[in-house]
Amino acid sequence: MDIKQARKNAIEQQIRPWGGLNVRANQALSDIPREKFVPAEYQKLVFADIEIPLNSVDKMLSPKIEGRILDSLNLQGNEDVLEVGTGSGYFTSVLAKLSKSVQSIEIDQELHDLAKENIQKLKLKNITLIKGDFDCSDFQEEQFDAIVIGSALPLVQDDLKKLLTIGGKLFVVIGSKHHMHATLISRTNELDWHSKSLFETHLEFMKGHEPIEQFSF
Repeated sequence: MDIKQARKNAIEQQIRPWGGLNVRANQALSDIPREKFVPAEYQKLVFADIEIPLNSVDKMLSPKIEGRILDSLNLQGNEDVLEVGTGSGYFTSVLAKLSKSVQSIEIDQELHDLAKENIQKLKLKNITLIKGDFDCSDFQEEQFDAIVIGSALPLVQDDLKKLLTIGGKLFVVIGSKHHMHATLISRTNELDWHSKSLFETHLEFMKGHEPIEQFSF
């Protein structure tokens, strides 16, 4: 496989037609070697339009979703970013190329260790990796210009929105098991946020934040 050509084809044929038109973001997607973050058994599918499994539960985001996230955030290089769900560290690295700093939290120990190893090989110095469950209270003393939630939530609590700086943006997939939509939440001032539905999609729910099943008799 010609990796450079395959990467270019993915951007031109998958990401850009689906709305990933941000030139700066597409360059970052080109610069970070996605194949270095994909399990060996999936190397032939490294640029396929699928969510590549990392273990029995967790998956990488598909390339077109990654492009849409970057388009919606429109990072300019001076942002402090929070990512929930490090995975293999690929999208973390892309975010780091586009921003001032990235804090990324991962609940799974093996994925946390894998991401740390992958990122160290790229010598990216503006990433802080955190092992643990995501809890907004752990970041009460901080605010972020951009937040990326890499899994779905049934709803967005105010505590999460309050982690945004004024003018900051939060990308999150919200909904039920059978109906989810990618959403961009922007903080307009101290008390107000604006929510915009971007597109329908489906992600696994964040561990520990699955909706409670409703039973009828």
